[in-house]
Amino acid sequence: MSLREEHLCWLMASIVRRASFRALSHEFWPTLTLALPLVLAEIGWMSMGIVDTIMVGRLPNSPIAIGATGLGQSLYNSLAIFGAGLLLGLDTFVAQAHGRDDIRDARLSLVNGFFLLLVLTPILMLLVSCWPILMRRFGVSPELIGPMQPFLTALNWGTLPLLLYFGFRRYLQAVHVVHPIMFALISANIVNFVGDWALIYGHLGFRAMGITGSGWSTCMARVYMALVMLLTVLCVEYKRGLSEWSNQLRLDLQRFWKLLSLGAPAATQILLEIGAFSAATAFCAKLGPVPLSGHEIALNCAALTFMVPLGVSSAAAVRVGYQLGRGDSAKAYFAGWSAILLGAGFMMSMAVVFVTFARPIARIFTPDPIVVRMGAKLLLVAAAFQLFDGLQTVATGALRGSGDTRTPMFANLIAYWFIGLPAGYVLCFRLGWGAFGVWIGLCAGLIMIGSILLRTWQKRLEKITITPMAKAV
Repeated sequence: MSLREEHLCWLMASIVRRASFRALSHEFWPTLTLALPLVLAEIGWMSMGIVDTIMVGRLPNSPIAIGATGLGQSLYNSLAIFGAGLLLGLDTFVAQAHGRDDIRDARLSLVNGFFLLLVLTPILMLLVSCWPILMRRFGVSPELIGPMQPFLTALNWGTLPLLLYFGFRRYLQAVHVVHPIMFALISANIVNFVGDWALIYGHLGFRAMGITGSGWSTCMARVYMALVMLLTVLCVEYKRGLSEWSNQLRLDLQRFWKLLSLGAPAATQILLEIGAFSAATAFCAKLGPVPLSGHEIALNCAALTFMVPLGVSSAAAVRVGYQLGRGDSAKAYFAGWSAILLGAGFMMSMAVVFVTFARPIARIFTPDPIVVRMGAKLLLVAAAFQLFDGLQTVATGALRGSGDTRTPMFANLIAYWFIGLPAGYVLCFRLGWGAFGVWIGLCAGLIMIGSILLRTWQKRLEKITITPMAKAV
C-alpha cells in the first residue's frame, strides 16, 4: 500500500470515528428522555415487591414471612411475566408502525394483543394454581408452603389486570406516551402500601390477614394500574379520532400469529431468566428459612437495580424499532448503543454501592443479625454481575426493536440452564457452599449472557458501512 493510500485510509477512519461519535452523542438525550419515565415506572413496579417484603418482615416470624412471600412472588412471576412477555411483539410492530406514521397498523396490533391476553389469562391462572403441589413434591418445607398458598391465590386473581396493564403499556410507550406509565406505577405504590398496612396488620376495619393480605393488596394495585392505562389509551385515541377504530376492532389471525411468533421467543427468554432465579430460590428454600431470607434480600436488591436497565431496554426497543420503521438503520444502530452505554454506566455505579453498603442495605429488610450476614454476603456476588446484567438487559431490548428475539432466548437457555444453574447446584449441595454457591452459578451465567448479546448487537446492524456514516459528517 502506498503512502497516499495509507493516508486516505487513515483519513477515512478518522472521519468515520468522528461521525460515529457525533451520531452516538446525538442519540443520548432522546434515549434518556424516553427511558427516564420508563425507568421510574420499573422502579415503581419493583418497589411494590420490596415494600411487601419489608412489611411482612415485621411480622412475628420474620424468616418464615419473608421466605414464603418471596417464594410465592418468584413462582407467580415466573408464569405471569411469561404471559406478559408474549405481548412484547407490540414493541416491535407498534414502534415500527409509528415510525412509518401508520396508526391503523399500530391499532391493529393493539387489538390483537388484547385478544392474545384474553386467551392467556385462564391458562396462566390454572398453571399458577399448580405451584403449591409442585413445591411439595420438590421438597420445600411445609412451614413455607402453608402461608405461601393463600398468598399465591390472592396474587393469581390479579392476572387479568396485570396482563391488561402490560398490553396497554407496550402500546403507549411504542407511540412515545410514557409519562402516564410512570404515574400509574408511582401512584400504585401508594395503593399497595395502604393496602399492606390495612390488610396485613388489620387496620381501617379489616381483619389482620398476615402475608395473605399482602397478596390481596398487590391484586388491588394491579387493578388500579390497568384502569389508569385503559383511560390513558382512550384519551390518546380520542385525540386521534375514535371513529377510525371501526375497522380495527377485529381479530386478524395473521397479525395475531405474527405477534405470537415474535413474542414467544421473547417470553421464553424472560421465562428462562426468571425461571433461573426461581430455581435458585427453590434451591435456597431447601436450605431452610435463614438462607432463603438472605437470598430474598439480595434478590430484591439486585432486582431493584435491574429495573433501571430494564426501563432503558424498553426505550431501546422503541427507539430502534421507530428508526427502522423510518428506514434509518444508522440512527437505529446508534440509538441502541446509546441505551447500552446508559444501562452499563448505571449498573457499574450500583456495583460500588453494593460493595460499600452491603450490611446497611441488608438491615433495612430485617433486624435478625444472622439473616443480615447472609444477605450482605450474597450482595457482594450481586455486585460482581451488575455490569453484565445491565449489558444483557439493554442489548435484549435493542435486539427486540430490530426484530431479533431468538438470540436472547438461546443465550439465556445455554448460560443459565446448561451452565449457571448446574454449577450453582454443585457448589451449593455437593461442595457445601450453600446459597453463596447458588449465586456464584447465577453470576457465571449472567457474565456469559451479557458478553454474547453485546457481541450480537454489534454485528446485528453491520450492514451500516463507512459511506453513510461519512456522509453524516
